[in-house]
Amino acid sequence: MLVTTTETVPGHAVRATLGQVFGVVVRSRGLGGNITASLRSIIGGEIPEYTRLIEETRRHAIDRMVQNATLMGANAVVMMRFDSGAIAQSMNEVVAYGTAVILDPAPE
Repeated sequence: MLVTTTETVPGHAVRATLGQVFGVVVRSRGLGGNITASLRSIIGGEIPEYTRLIEETRRHAIDRMVQNATLMGANAVVMMRFDSGAIAQSMNEVVAYGTAVILDPAPE
């Protein structure tokens, strides 16, 4: 499954647009991770515990989006984007979304 942030894919034509597709993940860092991250925030700089959490959550959201696009019969997702937000101070939600399409090689 091709996932791209662009509207078009060089060398391909959109045969069918199947509609919006998304993958949603809500994650919470455990108490130990929150304490460690809070202590690191006093010093400043990157907080690797949260960086890993967000990277894993985004990857999981993309995987869910791809599963949903596959169920729709798509072979690609174009215009993929992320949205995220906090839920109840201790949780983070990430949504990967885009347009599910069927791509064909462009005629020469």
